[in-house]
Amino acid sequence: MVSETEENYLKAIYKLSEKVEEGAYINTNAIAHQMNTKAASVTDMIKRLSEKKLLIYKKYKGVMLTESGATMAMNLIRKHRLWEVFLLEKLHFKWDEVHDLAEQLEHVQSGELTNRLDAFLGHPKYDPHGDPIPDKDGNIVYQSHLNLTDLSAGDKGVIVGVNEHTPDFLRYLEDQKLVLGTHLELIKCHEFDNSMELLVNQERTLTVSNLVSRNLTIKKHEKVLDES
Repeated sequence: MVSETEENYLKAIYKLSEKVEEGAYINTNAIAHQMNTKAASVTDMIKRLSEKKLLIYKKYKGVMLTESGATMAMNLIRKHRLWEVFLLEKLHFKWDEVHDLAEQLEHVQSGELTNRLDAFLGHPKYDPHGDPIPDKDGNIVYQSHLNLTDLSAGDKGVIVGVNEHTPDFLRYLEDQKLVLGTHLELIKCHEFDNSMELLVNQERTLTVSNLVSRNLTIKKHEKVLDES
């Protein structure tokens, strides 16, 4: 039996592993930072998860999830993101409210409930923040995207995700009407502070900070060449 705290560690390690090369080990300091806890607590948890064959630990390298550990983590992520869709679309919570609620609901153990929830929602591929939802077999459809900071003046795209999920940031985006599906054109990047001047939905201009632009994920529109 795995506790909720152990599940949270597995999910955190899985998310960290997505940011490094395949087969790389995750160091304990990174886990401590992700979990907002002390390194000593991480060491104790690593020992427990190792004994349950959910991760592999190598001294001076860090940890790597075993196949069973990765499967458990992916199932948690699947449940979390499906619940976020349900809470937003069916219960009409705001997108800055669904994360904390889904953190509680993701620990429900019934696989049948998860599968029925998936079917009820029409097998969504992405959650309200643009993150991909694994299917019941663990398959994930990743979006081809860039950060807003990767665009050049004149480039156009649509917001497909956000990298920062804190309620304050999501409320800011909603206030500025920078939600998923919003079309943007980069007018200018200011060298002084790397802030960006944007044309939003071809209707209004808006200047956003570098912090905001680093956390917006964009699907870039391909430029159409004039063949005349």
